[in-house]
Amino acid sequence: MSEQQDKTAPPAPEVVENKPVEPASETTAAPAPVPEAQPEQTPAEPAQKETVPAEQPSETAPASEAAPEAVPEAAPKAAPKAAPEAAPETTEPAAPAAQEVKDGQQETPAADAKPDYLTKNPSLGQLLERLPSILSSSGHDEMWGVPLKDSADAPTVNVLIKFLRANEGNAKLAEEQLTKALQWRKQMNPAALVESGRFNASKFGGLGYLTTYQEADNKELVVTWNIYGAVKNIDDTFGDMDEFVKWRVALMELAVQELKLAQATSVIEYDGEDPYQMVQVHDYLNLSFLRLNPNLRAATKKTIDVFTTAYPELLREKFFVNVPSLMGWMFAAMKVFLSKNTTRKFHPISNGANLGREFNVAVKEKLPKAYGGNGPALQESAKTVKLEEEPVPAPAAAPAPEPEKEATKVAPQEAPTQDTEVPKEEPKREEPPKADAAVTAQEAPVAGEAK
Repeated sequence: MSEQQDKTAPPAPEVVENKPVEPASETTAAPAPVPEAQPEQTPAEPAQKETVPAEQPSETAPASEAAPEAVPEAAPKAAPKAAPEAAPETTEPAAPAAQEVKDGQQETPAADAKPDYLTKNPSLGQLLERLPSILSSSGHDEMWGVPLKDSADAPTVNVLIKFLRANEGNAKLAEEQLTKALQWRKQMNPAALVESGRFNASKFGGLGYLTTYQEADNKELVVTWNIYGAVKNIDDTFGDMDEFVKWRVALMELAVQELKLAQATSVIEYDGEDPYQMVQVHDYLNLSFLRLNPNLRAATKKTIDVFTTAYPELLREKFFVNVPSLMGWMFAAMKVFLSKNTTRKFHPISNGANLGREFNVAVKEKLPKAYGGNGPALQESAKTVKLEEEPVPAPAAAPAPEPEKEATKVAPQEAPTQDTEVPKEEPKREEPPKADAAVTAQEAPVAGEAK
């Protein structure tokens, strides 16, 4: 009815002109302006408009809504104009206000809700709750280049998941291991070993490399290579166990940087695939004679101990290639110190050329030819830690000034009155002793290590 009345609203004013008393009783403000505008809009319908004289103006106050549109002069006075416009304005904002309240009520529990990786794994939540205490007790807050923060930080959560995996989901054991690993990093500062550390090329040159290959799914495969067949002198390389461990840690940290753990944007599945892992290859070609060497055993045990504590769940697969049949003791030692979850990733391969079979075609073609691929040799294409060239053993010759100190002590006893002449001659006479001292300085540690 309202639509019909709106359509018939224009005739009403003409009736109002004839009968001004009736509309004034119901709507006193509307009839006054209407007579001026409505005759212009409806000049041709007088007969039909007279048929409904009194009912339409009284029932259809909406005529006043149409009037303001037709009569701009009366718009300022018209109270009805403000009334209908104000009504929708008050009702329309009311709905959004109610929605905002509802939305607010819905957001409150959403903010308190835990992410899926915490609800599915209560142990992870426990470890995260203990994280502030762990960081405080260890005095260090960085792990593998990741500043450890809270449950909202994906790289932090991924690091903790790795420590949980290494301890089969036991939050207490994971906390203990994480604390020890942070303390070790604080003391060792492995990142500095990569940036500024330098190692003797005669001891470690050619022993370790890092390569990154593009897989078929466009993911990067990080591979570290330990070429122990390149060892020139077993006692030089493994005799100083701490020096060897530092070199090995530097190579490991170089590979960890390639994993880009700090750039993670999502949390890994606890039981799912972990993209932040590497492959390791150990080549034991020509090393069968090392099986009984105590220095190698000690260095191996120390390295396993450090890596088990400080680098859990960073290993995807580990291949031992060109393995001599008499090196079974090494695998037996690893099974003692490593978890079953880790040792199941170990794959001995007697012939290094068969290594390529373990990878997809995209990676196999890029491997060095010595390992079943068509790529360049490691020496030509791979990264490695910073090495001091062989001439750098000069630091060993640095103790040469010691004989000079001895000469200054002896000189006063021999001829104190000839001090002005002796300094020119004594260095020449004592040159052979300097050479002897340098030789003994280099040989003495080796003899001690060989014992």
